[in-house]
Amino acid sequence: FGDKRPSIEPVIGVGDYVAVSVWEAGSGGLFSGPLVADRFSAGSKSALIPEQAVGRDGAISVPYAGRIHVAGRRTQDVQTLIENELAGKAIQPQVLVSVTKPISQAVTVTGEAVASARLPLSTGGDRLLDVVASAGGVRSPVSETFVRLSRGDRTTTVPMTTLVANPRENIYLRPNDVLTLVRDPQTFLAVGALGNATELPFSAEGITLAQALAKARGLSDFQADPAGTFVFRFEPAAVVRRLNPASPLLTTPVVPVVYRIDMRDPNSLFTSQAFRMRNRDLVYVSNAPFTEVSKVVSVFSTVAGPVASAASVYAYAR
Repeated sequence: FGDKRPSIEPVIGVGDYVAVSVWEAGSGGLFSGPLVADRFSAGSKSALIPEQAVGRDGAISVPYAGRIHVAGRRTQDVQTLIENELAGKAIQPQVLVSVTKPISQAVTVTGEAVASARLPLSTGGDRLLDVVASAGGVRSPVSETFVRLSRGDRTTTVPMTTLVANPRENIYLRPNDVLTLVRDPQTFLAVGALGNATELPFSAEGITLAQALAKARGLSDFQADPAGTFVFRFEPAAVVRRLNPASPLLTTPVVPVVYRIDMRDPNSLFTSQAFRMRNRDLVYVSNAPFTEVSKVVSVFSTVAGPVASAASVYAYAR
């Protein structure tokens, strides 16, 4: 995901529910709430202002202080602001502000989560896996699951296995992030002169071309052309533009591309270990040239065999 920043200090946002308590140094002040056994000053007066949602204007109402803008501010900053507004009106006011329902400090978890929900972030910050665990984990196999994080106008997708194996990817989430757990089994199609020509799965971490050929049980000993290993896939036009700026196919967002690997070249063997397979790739291994000749000879033998046998019988009969 590439975001190595620490967690941010939570601030009050629009929609949060906020409760305000006000203490005065003595009786006879503005706030005539019931007398409490205050541990700091016997005889002090306090009042609890009922919790209220922060309005669209980012403010709350405090008696004798008016509308106080709280959105984007820390609770301790709001406390100081209210105390300043009440100074000269209340008797040495002390204010405590608490966020009872941090609606704005929440993230949305959806997709393959056991319990999709909008979850509040803790004051100390929550990492990605913390939030996934709070949503009950994932229903799909980890090897087939991708984590898609949407933040603002950006969306990034990372395999779940990478997230678990690499702690640096387990980043802190931000308010209003959207976390989507997606099940997307990865497969490639192996066709042609291979030991196992079929559709084969691979984990979300991905595999190389060399591993893909091994999963397909390698090239057929008596049929495959080592110089004719091909990978068919659709590439973004930006990639094709770097490979062939003059390509006439650059008018579309994605372009069909064929990669050819000559397995007789030792360099190609190293290349195949670095070439990453993608979902829905097609690997094709062509037949060796002599294979076609063998087919013709085989057909000729099938036809000529009975003719030769009949000729032998005829000669014997004479």
